[in-house]
This record gives sequence, C-alpha cells and structure tokens, in this order.
Amino acid sequence: MKRYNNLYEKICSIENITLAHKKARKGKLHYKEVKKIDNDPDNYFFKLSKILEDDKFVNSKYKKITKITDNGKKREIFKLPYYPDRIVQHTIMNILEPIWKSVFIRDTYSSLQGRGIHDGVNRIKKALKDKEGTTYCLKLDVVKFYPSINNEILKTIIRRKIKDIRLLKLIDTIIDSKEGIPIGNYISQYFGNLYLSDFDHYIKEQLDIKYYFRYCDDLVILHKDKNFLRELKEKITIYLKDKLKLEIKSNWQIFPIEIRGIDFLGYRFYHNYTLLRKSIAQKFKKRIQTILKSTCPVEKQNSLMSYKGWFKFADCYNFYDKYIRLIDAKI
Repeated sequence: MKRYNNLYEKICSIENITLAHKKARKGKLHYKEVKKIDNDPDNYFFKLSKILEDDKFVNSKYKKITKITDNGKKREIFKLPYYPDRIVQHTIMNILEPIWKSVFIRDTYSSLQGRGIHDGVNRIKKALKDKEGTTYCLKLDVVKFYPSINNEILKTIIRRKIKDIRLLKLIDTIIDSKEGIPIGNYISQYFGNLYLSDFDHYIKEQLDIKYYFRYCDDLVILHKDKNFLRELKEKITIYLKDKLKLEIKSNWQIFPIEIRGIDFLGYRFYHNYTLLRKSIAQKFKKRIQTILKSTCPVEKQNSLMSYKGWFKFADCYNFYDKYIRLIDAKI
C-alpha cells in the first residue's frame, strides 16, 4: 500500500486555507464568526497559516449540545469554534480526501463526494433486480459507533496511508481531543469511514459478499439464504469485537425483503418498488403549512426542491400529486 509524505506544506498554504474557509462557510454565512473572518480574510488566513507552520495548533474545547433525533433518541453533538478548528479540519480534508477515498469500497456512502444517499438508493435498486439472489436481508448497526471508536486503532489505520510526521501530529491532536470520535466534527465522518474500511474489504473480498451496503455504521447485506446470513452475522460479530473493539446492537434482523422491505437511507425498498420512509413523509406533511406561509417565493422553491429530490427516487405518485403539486400550484 502506497504511503504519502510531504503533505504538511500543502495543509498550511494560504491557498488551501482560503479554500477550506470557502467550504466551511457554506450554509453558515449568517454566523458572526464567519462574518468576522469575511471582513478581514487575509489577516485571519495569515495567522492560521503561521499557527500551522509553527506546529502550534491546539484543539479548542468542545461545547456539548443534546439533540433529539427523528426517532426520539437523544444524541450528544460536540461543537467547536469556526475559527480555527472547523477551518483546520477542512484544510486537512482538502488534501487527504482524495487519498482516503481510494481506500473505500464502492458501496459505502456516508459523507463521500459523489456517493450520497441517492447514489446508494440507485445501487440498492440495481441489486434488487436479482430477486433470486436477494431474497433475505441482514440489517444491523453498531452500539454507540462514534463514541466507541478506539483512538489508538484509528491512529494505526491512518498511518497505513500517511507517513508525514507533522501531519500525523496535527491529526493526533484532533483525535486525542476526546475519547472516541465526537459527533459534530467535520472530520469525524471520514474517521468513521476509515475505521470500518478494513472491515468493508473483509466482507467484500475475504467473505466474497456481493450485495453489501454501508452508510456510516448502518449495514445492509442481501443474500438468497437466511442460514448463510445467520452464520455471516456471527463472523461479523467476532471481527468487529476482535479487530475494532465494537459491538453489534441487539436489534439486528434477518428478514424476507418481499414481506418487510429494507428500511435504509430514508426509504423502504422492495423488489418491485420503493417507498419513502414513513417518518420523512410525515415530516414533510408538517412542513407544508410552514412552506405555504412563507412570503418569499425563493424560500418556498428551495424548500420544495429539497423534498422533490427525495420523492424523485420513490414510487409515491399519489403522495406527490397530493402535496407537491398542491404547493407548486400555490407558489
């Protein structure tokens, strides 16, 4: 495996920092921190470049926020200041994303450019055309995945591709800022993918599994034999525990696709059709009145377009006709 060196100068460059700010500020133009930097970018970029060049970057303290997810679960989100932390994480990923992306298998989708949710949807639909080979589904995920990531194992994995000592020191500073990987860090999404990358290759290449899909720590495996999937689940359990110190949640399932459908990526997949996940459809219904009350046509269109993207990949003509066309007619 090729290992990369001499990357740190690229991380520190004003050009890379400028690009990092451009990416990090997307959707955050109203932030006071962002406005402050936009008013004097050259000054802030020079200071950050100097901090990095002198190896003096220190991870800031996290601000913990508890959020309630769509399914009612509590999730702890850890936030860092926009400057310098969020920008620094983007400077790293500007350089490392192309390197790390080459490590991942085709069917992992979380936070990878060009491999979003709808790419995964199309891939699963294609797999389900093989009805005989996709009779059953094994679906599972990991117990508290991000907090359970072992820092030392993650560092070892990163060192298989990166050998630039100064860059590794910078990455270690971020990794060691908290036990496990904090949800909320931009770079955490890539750390999560890297942590499971060897496991992905184990599934695809050593166990020769044809239909395997992963989004973050949500795993879906399709096969014609449910007994085969039971045996596979045991192998997965052993691998994750022994190699990565992870545990599978007790709610793992093996079920016939034609009866249950696969609840994954915001949709429910069957062999002959695909439905929008019920919670997303219900969320959209609640949003309709808010969209209609808006006095800004652009805001209405933007809100509508985001949902149109979801409906485009599902077989839900009646729902679309009842709600989407209704709003279209009133804009």
